[in-house]
Amino acid sequence: MRIVGLTGGISSGKSTVSNLFKAHDIPVVDADLVARDVLKKGTGGWKKVVSAFGQDILQPDGEVDRPKLGQIVFSNPEKRQLLNRLLAPYISSGIFWEISKLWLKGFKVIVLDVPLLFEAKMDRWTKPIIVVWVNPETQLKRLMLRDSTSEDDALNRINAQMSLDLKRDKADIVIDNTGSREDLEEKFRSVLFEVKKPLTWT
Repeated sequence: MRIVGLTGGISSGKSTVSNLFKAHDIPVVDADLVARDVLKKGTGGWKKVVSAFGQDILQPDGEVDRPKLGQIVFSNPEKRQLLNRLLAPYISSGIFWEISKLWLKGFKVIVLDVPLLFEAKMDRWTKPIIVVWVNPETQLKRLMLRDSTSEDDALNRINAQMSLDLKRDKADIVIDNTGSREDLEEKFRSVLFEVKKPLTWT
């Protein structure tokens, strides 16, 4: 079984590449979806986060107000590290469970879509590692447009992550997504060919 690592930065186009894999019948384990599950009301992750951040982060129905929690952690590196530390064990277990289910179904190639692939040290489980890269100007412009946010807010969120240039240096395969959607799809075709190559022992 080949576990392909897929990562990028906010507004780099990682989700688009993830969807292209799905469209070509390659299963994707999405760490963000797993993270949502581990924050559901009453779960172990939910209890830890409410205990650390207080009842103020809850909606009236008792679920975590994700945008509110996001605002807290994006503007405070210590709180962001605390949140990552609290949820990491639950997210790792959830990801392993999803991979196991797909392996049992007989899939030979699985894509692991993780925004914090390097930060969470999940890169050691994956080969090859694909980084979806854009230049800083394009990333900022796309994020401001996508979320209708100010330049300061957008920069805060970009700077809260490992830089895309650093991720690019750690990648086995880099997809430059600075161009058009058509450019991206063309580059994706050659990446798809690479990841679908038969597994060898060399």
